[in-house]
Amino acid sequence: MTDTLERNDLAAIAADEIPLRPRRRPEWIKVRAPSGDTYEMVRGLMRSKQLHTVCEEAMCPNIGECWGKGTATFLMMGDTCTRSCRFCDIKTGRPAPLDWQEPNRIAQSVKAMNLRHVVITSVNRDERPDGGAPIFAMVIHRIRQVHPGCSIEVLIPDFKGKREALKIVMDAQPEILNHNVETVRRLFRTVQPQDRYEWAEATLRNAKELDPLVLTKSGIMVGLGETFDEVVETMADLASWGVDILTIGQYLQPSKKHMPIDRYYTPEEFQELKRIGLEELGFKWVESGPLVRSSYRAEQQVRALSQLNYIHLRDTAR
Repeated sequence: MTDTLERNDLAAIAADEIPLRPRRRPEWIKVRAPSGDTYEMVRGLMRSKQLHTVCEEAMCPNIGECWGKGTATFLMMGDTCTRSCRFCDIKTGRPAPLDWQEPNRIAQSVKAMNLRHVVITSVNRDERPDGGAPIFAMVIHRIRQVHPGCSIEVLIPDFKGKREALKIVMDAQPEILNHNVETVRRLFRTVQPQDRYEWAEATLRNAKELDPLVLTKSGIMVGLGETFDEVVETMADLASWGVDILTIGQYLQPSKKHMPIDRYYTPEEFQELKRIGLEELGFKWVESGPLVRSSYRAEQQVRALSQLNYIHLRDTAR
Protein backbone atom coordinates (compact mmCIF):
# COMPACT_ATOMS: atom_id res chain seq x y z
CA MET A 1 0.00 0.00 0.00
CA THR A 2 2.81 2.39 0.93
CA ASP A 3 4.70 1.55 -2.25
CA THR A 4 1.56 2.26 -4.28
CA LEU A 5 1.12 5.65 -2.63
CA GLU A 6 4.77 6.54 -3.25
CA ARG A 7 4.51 5.56 -6.90
CA ASN A 8 1.32 7.63 -7.26
CA ASP A 9 2.99 10.60 -5.58
CA LEU A 10 6.01 10.32 -7.87
CA ALA A 11 3.74 10.05 -10.89
CA ALA A 12 1.87 13.17 -9.82
CA ILE A 13 5.13 15.06 -9.34
CA ALA A 14 6.39 13.92 -12.73
CA ALA A 15 3.13 14.94 -14.35
CA ASP A 16 3.46 18.40 -12.80
CA GLU A 17 6.88 18.75 -14.38
CA ILE A 18 5.62 17.98 -17.89
CA PRO A 19 4.68 21.22 -19.68
CA LEU A 20 1.15 20.85 -20.96
CA ARG A 21 0.06 22.62 -24.13
CA PRO A 22 -2.67 25.16 -23.36
CA ARG A 23 -5.93 23.93 -24.88
CA ARG A 24 -8.16 26.95 -24.46
CA ARG A 25 -7.50 30.62 -24.98
CA PRO A 26 -7.69 32.66 -21.78
CA GLU A 27 -10.35 35.31 -21.35
CA TRP A 28 -7.93 38.18 -22.01
CA ILE A 29 -7.42 37.06 -25.62
CA LYS A 30 -10.53 38.07 -27.49
CA VAL A 31 -10.49 38.73 -31.22
CA ARG A 32 -13.37 40.67 -32.71
CA ALA A 33 -14.73 39.60 -36.08
CA PRO A 34 -13.84 42.27 -38.66
CA SER A 35 -16.76 44.38 -39.89
CA GLY A 36 -17.89 47.92 -40.63
CA ASP A 37 -18.07 50.32 -43.56
CA THR A 38 -14.44 51.45 -43.33
CA TYR A 39 -13.25 47.86 -43.12
CA GLU A 40 -15.22 47.01 -46.27
CA MET A 41 -13.84 50.10 -48.02
CA VAL A 42 -10.24 49.11 -47.26
CA ARG A 43 -10.90 45.52 -48.30
CA GLY A 44 -12.45 46.66 -51.58
CA LEU A 45 -9.55 49.01 -52.25
CA MET A 46 -7.01 46.23 -51.77
CA ARG A 47 -8.87 43.98 -54.19
CA SER A 48 -9.30 46.68 -56.84
CA LYS A 49 -5.57 47.55 -56.74
CA GLN A 50 -4.52 43.86 -56.73
CA LEU A 51 -2.62 44.41 -53.48
CA HIS A 52 -1.82 42.11 -50.58
CA THR A 53 -1.76 42.97 -46.89
CA VAL A 54 0.05 41.19 -44.10
CA CYS A 55 -3.13 41.81 -42.11
CA GLU A 56 -4.88 39.11 -44.18
CA GLU A 57 -1.98 36.86 -45.17
CA ALA A 58 -0.71 36.49 -41.59
CA MET A 59 -4.22 36.34 -40.07
CA CYS A 60 -3.56 39.31 -37.79
CA PRO A 61 -6.02 39.43 -34.84
CA ASN A 62 -6.22 43.23 -35.07
CA ILE A 63 -7.41 43.41 -38.68
CA GLY A 64 -10.90 44.57 -37.66
CA GLU A 65 -9.61 47.35 -35.42
CA CYS A 66 -6.93 48.60 -37.82
CA TRP A 67 -8.97 48.39 -41.01
CA GLY A 68 -11.90 49.93 -39.18
CA LYS A 69 -9.66 52.98 -38.58
CA GLY A 70 -8.58 53.04 -42.23
CA THR A 71 -5.04 51.75 -41.67
CA ALA A 72 -3.33 48.69 -43.10
CA THR A 73 0.09 47.12 -43.57
CA PHE A 74 0.84 46.57 -47.25
CA LEU A 75 2.57 43.32 -48.22
CA MET A 76 4.83 43.70 -51.25
CA MET A 77 6.54 41.34 -53.66
CA GLY A 78 3.70 38.84 -53.81
CA ASP A 79 2.06 36.48 -51.35
CA THR A 80 4.62 33.64 -51.54
CA CYS A 81 7.71 33.61 -49.30
CA THR A 82 11.00 31.84 -49.94
CA ARG A 83 11.31 30.96 -46.24
CA SER A 84 9.21 28.63 -44.11
CA CYS A 85 9.05 30.09 -40.61
CA ARG A 86 7.11 27.81 -38.28
CA PHE A 87 4.92 30.57 -36.83
CA CYS A 88 3.84 32.26 -40.06
CA ASP A 89 0.77 31.55 -42.17
CA ILE A 90 2.11 33.15 -45.36
CA LYS A 91 2.60 30.41 -47.94
CA THR A 92 6.06 29.18 -48.91
CA GLY A 93 7.26 28.37 -52.39
CA ARG A 94 8.70 29.79 -55.58
CA PRO A 95 7.44 33.39 -55.89
CA ALA A 96 6.33 35.06 -59.11
CA PRO A 97 8.57 37.68 -60.76
CA LEU A 98 8.58 41.08 -59.12
CA ASP A 99 5.86 43.49 -60.19
CA TRP A 100 7.63 46.83 -60.73
CA GLN A 101 4.28 48.66 -60.92
CA GLU A 102 3.35 47.56 -57.40
CA PRO A 103 4.96 50.59 -55.67
CA ASN A 104 2.81 52.94 -57.74
CA ARG A 105 -0.40 51.04 -56.90
CA ILE A 106 0.47 51.10 -53.20
CA ALA A 107 1.21 54.83 -53.33
CA GLN A 108 -2.11 55.52 -55.02
CA SER A 109 -3.90 53.47 -52.36
CA VAL A 110 -2.13 55.38 -49.57
CA LYS A 111 -3.34 58.61 -51.19
CA ALA A 112 -6.89 57.28 -51.62
CA MET A 113 -6.99 56.31 -47.93
CA ASN A 114 -5.47 59.69 -46.98
CA LEU A 115 -3.08 57.98 -44.58
CA ARG A 116 -0.86 59.96 -42.22
CA HIS A 117 1.35 56.95 -41.58
CA VAL A 118 1.82 53.82 -43.67
CA VAL A 119 3.54 50.51 -42.93
CA ILE A 120 5.11 48.59 -45.82
CA THR A 121 6.39 45.04 -45.48
CA SER A 122 7.19 42.12 -47.77
CA VAL A 123 7.77 38.43 -48.07
CA ASN A 124 11.37 37.18 -48.24
CA ARG A 125 12.77 37.06 -51.75
CA ASP A 126 15.97 35.08 -51.21
CA GLU A 127 16.17 34.16 -54.88
CA ARG A 128 17.35 37.74 -55.52
CA PRO A 129 20.83 38.89 -54.41
CA ASP A 130 19.33 42.20 -53.24
CA GLY A 131 16.35 40.54 -51.53
CA GLY A 132 14.00 42.94 -53.34
CA ALA A 133 15.41 46.02 -51.58
CA PRO A 134 14.87 48.27 -54.65
CA ILE A 135 11.10 47.74 -54.39
CA PHE A 136 11.17 49.22 -50.88
CA ALA A 137 13.11 52.25 -52.12
CA MET A 138 10.70 52.71 -55.02
CA VAL A 139 7.57 52.63 -52.86
CA ILE A 140 9.05 55.12 -50.37
CA HIS A 141 9.90 57.58 -53.16
CA ARG A 142 6.54 57.11 -54.87
CA ILE A 143 4.49 57.67 -51.69
CA ARG A 144 6.39 60.89 -51.03
CA GLN A 145 5.65 62.04 -54.56
CA VAL A 146 1.90 61.44 -54.56
CA HIS A 147 1.06 61.88 -50.87
CA PRO A 148 3.49 64.31 -49.17
CA GLY A 149 3.44 64.45 -45.39
CA CYS A 150 2.71 60.77 -44.84
CA SER A 151 5.31 59.17 -42.59
CA ILE A 152 6.61 55.82 -43.77
CA GLU A 153 7.53 52.71 -41.81
CA VAL A 154 9.13 49.76 -43.57
CA LEU A 155 9.13 46.30 -41.99
CA ILE A 156 11.91 44.64 -43.95
CA PRO A 157 13.42 41.16 -44.29
CA ASP A 158 16.98 40.70 -43.03
CA PHE A 159 18.43 40.53 -46.59
CA LYS A 160 20.73 37.86 -45.09
CA GLY A 161 22.55 40.63 -43.24
CA LYS A 162 23.79 42.26 -46.46
CA ARG A 163 24.69 45.87 -45.77
CA GLU A 164 24.62 46.83 -49.46
CA ALA A 165 20.99 45.67 -49.83
CA LEU A 166 19.97 47.47 -46.63
CA LYS A 167 21.68 50.65 -47.87
CA ILE A 168 19.30 50.77 -50.85
CA VAL A 169 16.38 51.03 -48.41
CA MET A 170 18.11 53.43 -46.01
CA ASP A 171 19.07 55.82 -48.81
CA ALA A 172 15.33 56.33 -49.41
CA GLN A 173 15.06 57.60 -45.80
CA PRO A 174 12.02 55.97 -44.19
CA GLU A 175 11.00 57.43 -40.84
CA ILE A 176 10.99 53.99 -39.19
CA LEU A 177 13.06 50.94 -40.10
CA ASN A 178 11.50 47.81 -38.62
CA HIS A 179 12.88 44.29 -38.56
CA ASN A 180 11.41 41.73 -36.18
CA VAL A 181 13.74 39.44 -34.26
CA GLU A 182 10.60 37.35 -33.46
CA THR A 183 12.04 35.06 -30.77
CA VAL A 184 14.95 34.44 -28.41
CA ARG A 185 18.39 33.29 -29.54
CA ARG A 186 17.97 29.71 -28.22
CA LEU A 187 14.81 29.11 -30.27
CA PHE A 188 15.77 31.15 -33.31
CA ARG A 189 16.67 28.33 -35.70
CA THR A 190 13.74 26.20 -34.49
CA VAL A 191 11.22 28.96 -35.10
CA GLN A 192 12.89 30.40 -38.23
CA PRO A 193 14.96 27.63 -39.83
CA GLN A 194 16.36 29.74 -42.68
CA ASP A 195 17.11 32.82 -40.55
CA ARG A 196 20.09 33.77 -38.38
CA TYR A 197 20.10 35.79 -35.17
CA GLU A 198 23.26 37.46 -36.47
CA TRP A 199 21.43 38.67 -39.59
CA ALA A 200 18.82 40.39 -37.43
CA GLU A 201 21.57 42.06 -35.42
CA ALA A 202 23.38 43.21 -38.56
CA THR A 203 20.17 44.64 -40.03
CA LEU A 204 19.28 46.70 -36.97
CA ARG A 205 22.83 47.85 -36.16
CA ASN A 206 23.60 48.80 -39.75
CA ALA A 207 20.34 50.72 -40.13
CA LYS A 208 21.42 53.13 -37.39
CA GLU A 209 24.91 53.44 -38.85
CA LEU A 210 23.61 54.15 -42.34
CA ASP A 211 21.01 56.70 -41.17
CA PRO A 212 21.41 58.02 -37.60
CA LEU A 213 18.09 59.89 -37.90
CA VAL A 214 16.00 56.78 -38.50
CA LEU A 215 13.96 55.23 -35.72
CA THR A 216 14.59 51.49 -35.52
CA LYS A 217 11.98 49.03 -34.35
CA SER A 218 11.70 45.31 -33.64
CA GLY A 219 9.21 42.80 -32.27
CA ILE A 220 9.16 39.65 -30.16
CA MET A 221 6.52 36.90 -29.95
CA VAL A 222 6.16 35.11 -26.62
CA GLY A 223 4.70 31.70 -25.84
CA LEU A 224 6.95 29.63 -28.11
CA GLY A 225 8.82 27.89 -25.32
CA GLU A 226 11.17 30.63 -24.16
CA THR A 227 11.57 31.65 -20.53
CA PHE A 228 10.67 35.07 -19.18
CA ASP A 229 14.36 35.74 -18.52
CA GLU A 230 15.22 34.86 -22.11
CA VAL A 231 12.71 37.45 -23.32
CA VAL A 232 14.40 40.07 -21.14
CA GLU A 233 17.82 38.99 -22.46
CA THR A 234 16.58 39.43 -26.03
CA MET A 235 15.17 42.83 -25.16
CA ALA A 236 18.58 43.77 -23.77
CA ASP A 237 20.21 42.65 -27.03
CA LEU A 238 17.82 44.81 -29.04
CA ALA A 239 18.52 47.82 -26.82
CA SER A 240 22.27 47.32 -27.29
CA TRP A 241 21.73 47.26 -31.07
CA GLY A 242 20.16 50.72 -30.87
CA VAL A 243 16.51 49.73 -31.29
CA ASP A 244 14.13 52.55 -30.31
CA ILE A 245 10.68 50.93 -30.48
CA LEU A 246 9.76 47.44 -29.25
CA THR A 247 6.59 45.41 -29.70
CA ILE A 248 5.83 42.27 -27.65
CA GLY A 249 2.82 40.05 -28.32
CA GLN A 250 1.43 36.59 -27.68
CA TYR A 251 2.08 33.94 -30.31
CA LEU A 252 -1.17 32.47 -31.62
CA GLN A 253 -0.94 29.22 -33.59
CA PRO A 254 -2.39 29.78 -37.11
CA SER A 255 -3.04 26.06 -37.72
CA LYS A 256 -2.12 22.60 -36.44
CA LYS A 257 0.84 22.44 -38.81
CA HIS A 258 2.47 25.43 -37.13
CA MET A 259 4.41 25.50 -33.86
CA PRO A 260 2.20 24.80 -30.84
CA ILE A 261 1.64 27.42 -28.17
CA ASP A 262 3.81 26.60 -25.17
CA ARG A 263 1.89 28.90 -22.82
CA TYR A 264 -0.11 32.11 -22.62
CA TYR A 265 1.53 35.07 -20.92
CA THR A 266 -0.69 37.01 -18.52
CA PRO A 267 -1.53 40.71 -18.87
CA GLU A 268 0.58 41.30 -15.76
CA GLU A 269 3.61 39.71 -17.42
CA PHE A 270 3.16 41.89 -20.49
CA GLN A 271 3.00 44.96 -18.26
CA GLU A 272 6.17 43.90 -16.47
CA LEU A 273 7.98 43.46 -19.80
CA LYS A 274 6.84 46.95 -20.79
CA ARG A 275 8.14 48.38 -17.51
CA ILE A 276 11.50 46.67 -17.94
CA GLY A 277 11.76 47.91 -21.52
CA LEU A 278 11.03 51.52 -20.66
CA GLU A 279 12.54 51.91 -17.20
CA GLU A 280 15.49 49.53 -17.24
CA LEU A 281 16.51 49.18 -20.87
CA GLY A 282 15.68 52.65 -22.17
CA PHE A 283 13.47 51.98 -25.19
CA LYS A 284 11.71 55.11 -26.43
CA TRP A 285 8.42 53.22 -26.89
CA VAL A 286 7.16 49.76 -25.90
CA GLU A 287 3.87 48.17 -26.99
CA SER A 288 3.36 45.02 -24.92
CA GLY A 289 0.14 43.00 -24.75
CA PRO A 290 -1.51 39.73 -25.78
CA LEU A 291 -2.74 40.95 -29.17
CA VAL A 292 0.07 43.38 -29.95
CA ARG A 293 1.59 42.90 -33.39
CA SER A 294 4.41 44.72 -35.15
CA SER A 295 2.24 47.36 -36.81
CA TYR A 296 -0.22 47.78 -33.94
CA ARG A 297 -0.84 51.48 -33.21
CA ALA A 298 2.08 52.37 -35.47
CA GLU A 299 0.66 55.80 -36.29
CA GLN A 300 0.32 56.66 -32.61
CA GLN A 301 3.97 55.73 -32.08
CA VAL A 302 5.34 57.94 -34.81
CA ARG A 303 3.14 60.93 -33.90
CA ALA A 304 3.94 60.72 -30.20
CA LEU A 305 7.67 60.35 -30.81
CA SER A 306 7.69 63.26 -33.25
CA GLN A 307 6.09 65.46 -30.59
CA LEU A 308 8.79 64.36 -28.13
CA ASN A 309 11.43 65.32 -30.73
CA TYR A 310 12.66 61.76 -31.07
CA ILE A 311 11.73 61.82 -34.74
CA HIS A 312 11.53 64.52 -37.39
CA LEU A 313 9.37 63.78 -40.39
CA ARG A 314 11.44 63.74 -43.55
CA ASP A 315 11.55 66.62 -45.96
CA THR A 316 9.48 65.21 -48.83
CA ALA A 317 11.40 67.30 -51.34
CA ARG A 318 14.51 65.17 -50.77
